[in-house]
Amino acid sequence: MEDSKTISLTKREKTILSEIAVGCTTPQIAEKFGLSPETVKWYRKQMLVKFSAATSAEMIRKAVEKGML
Repeated sequence: MEDSKTISLTKREKTILSEIAVGCTTPQIAEKFGLSPETVKWYRKQMLVKFSAATSAEMIRKAVEKGML
């Protein structure tokens, strides 16, 4: 999954990724978009898998490297 062509994010995932990138916490993201914190955590986990990343910081780094942020 290292090729950017294989990483496909939904509109919601892109939105949450952008919020994580600017330092928003899960509760902040949940409140901003009217989601439960558990839903935001679910999206974060899905994206970690898509990016083959162990941490949010690694996920953001990979997204920046791929020109997705």
